[in-house]
Amino acid sequence: MFSLTCPQKGLPVTGRHLLTDVSLPALVVHQNALEHNLHWMQALANRHGALLAPHGKTTMAPGLFRRQIAAGAWGITLATAVQSAVAAKEGIKRILMANQLIGRANMQIVADMLQQHQVDFYCLVDSVENVRQLGEFFARQQLKLQVLLELGVANGRCGCRSDEQINALLAAVKAEPALELCGVEGYEGVINGERPQIDDFIERLVAVALQLKNAGVFKRTQPLITASGSAWYDRVAQAFAQQQARDAFLTVMRPGCYLVHDHGIYQQAQQNVLARQPELEEALLPAMEIFACVQSVPEPGRVIVALGKRDIAHDDMPVALRVWHGQATQPVTLDERWRTVKLMDQHLFLAGPTEHTLQPGDIIAFGASHPCLTFDKWRYFCLVDETLAVTEVLETCF
Repeated sequence: MFSLTCPQKGLPVTGRHLLTDVSLPALVVHQNALEHNLHWMQALANRHGALLAPHGKTTMAPGLFRRQIAAGAWGITLATAVQSAVAAKEGIKRILMANQLIGRANMQIVADMLQQHQVDFYCLVDSVENVRQLGEFFARQQLKLQVLLELGVANGRCGCRSDEQINALLAAVKAEPALELCGVEGYEGVINGERPQIDDFIERLVAVALQLKNAGVFKRTQPLITASGSAWYDRVAQAFAQQQARDAFLTVMRPGCYLVHDHGIYQQAQQNVLARQPELEEALLPAMEIFACVQSVPEPGRVIVALGKRDIAHDDMPVALRVWHGQATQPVTLDERWRTVKLMDQHLFLAGPTEHTLQPGDIIAFGASHPCLTFDKWRYFCLVDETLAVTEVLETCF
């Protein structure tokens, strides 16, 4: 039987069966769905002539990074200096940090990474002061730092809002010999609007990038232009596929959640993509689930499951999908009458029909909304085949 070797979570063993040999709750990724999603998004990028740099913060699983690179990804996107250093140590040679590099300690992490691993590394800039700090630091290190100008939106997150800010930033980068301006970046996911607002931003991103290229501010013949989260990647891909952008730039898409998808916000986003792009006959598949045991059935219509906020994201409540009763090898689908009504640190309150047959020890598979905030709760997760045999145990590095 399975032997517990990790005090926080049970560390599974390959070759064992999920339902009988793995300590639950457990984070589970279905291998077939993962492979489908991996190749689905790479094919979409290829069709539009774009490069793919999937956002690694979703899983922070180097084993999955390597799969993405092997499938054709240009590089891996990360959010922080520490995440970037982890990826570099694990052999990723091209890293796009879709964030500003702020703070001396973080700059030192990146400098060490550049010296030790010879990584093709990029980060974002949106302020004259940050440019000055970066230029001074990397000049002392005798290193060249590649930066992208970030374009933002009013009331959004980071990024230049006005032409005046862009021009000041360009002058500041030009004055720092240790910095090289390599392209333009934006993130449409901060726009809480409908398609016209998204399209307007993407069109502005391309227009600004072309304007800067025509003005000769980039040294390289094909600078980068990059955008795309996990909701509007189709519109970004289409905008990047326009001849002017495709010929002038390396166009880089950065979705991350597509790899495992979910049963919540990204499932809805995928339906929106399919509505916008009816030629896409297939969809992404939910590959990530959490398996947990029924713990108590204290009263009619109430089931307590050994699963909590420390195990699963709770942007929206987890969705009960299937149950394995007792020693059964085949699951029973749970319909919409079953609802998660409350989530505590280690307990999930599941409401259902009063005449139900769930008992302590039954195993339920749950879907989550937002994979990023599920993966970061786990040190290891199980990759399973269609029989629920554990084919691989992968580590996360949060």
